[in-house]
Amino acid sequence: MQTTELDPTLSRTLDAAENAGLKLVIANKNYSSWSMRPWVAMTAFGIPFEEVRLSLGRPETAAHIAQYSSAGRVPILVAGEIKVWDSLAICEYVAEQFREKAMWPLDVAARAHARSICAEMHSGFSGLRSAMWMNIRARFPGKGRTAEAQGDIGRICEIWEDCLARSGPHKFLFGEFSIADAYFAPVVMRFRTYDVALAPALQAYADRVADHPAVAQWIREALAETERLEKYESYPDQTS
Repeated sequence: MQTTELDPTLSRTLDAAENAGLKLVIANKNYSSWSMRPWVAMTAFGIPFEEVRLSLGRPETAAHIAQYSSAGRVPILVAGEIKVWDSLAICEYVAEQFREKAMWPLDVAARAHARSICAEMHSGFSGLRSAMWMNIRARFPGKGRTAEAQGDIGRICEIWEDCLARSGPHKFLFGEFSIADAYFAPVVMRFRTYDVALAPALQAYADRVADHPAVAQWIREALAETERLEKYESYPDQTS
């Protein structure tokens, strides 16, 4: 088990995390896209939490995860006796507990839209996930371009274009940074790793997400990790 001290400009002390009673169990930052989403959302909005990072691919990994949830997956939010073991459910829980943070858009229609695209990301895009896994350290330019992945890329670009047309060309998907942007942050990481060409406005948005302090902190800590999962460290030619 590892507890990582968060950047002082973004987070609270561990004492504050203990007072809030929140513990976020995640996996390797280099690989775990699902862990990235609630971590970025909570960090971006200054919600104090204790981080517990478990390494994937080790003999003891399953047993360590089982200490927190029988679902066998991360991320897991522990809030006292409450356990939430799904990334979108975690975001919904903290947004409900910290309403003053406005983690979702305030406008009813925009909030429904944001929830819809997060749910679409949560349940779909299997072609992108399987062909273009997250590895922040790696560079696989041109790889992963299956027909299914290309279709998913097109749909993501459509979502971004639609949201940015509503919010403005120099903003995030719903104006200010929200759970929706945190939810698409792992996609930005994939697009960087696989060198996906984007229209200028969409590339500018992707750059804004990558440069957001919470995302930038995740990237720095991912790059500093030393663990390697070999199955994600190379790309076989036959699936390119």
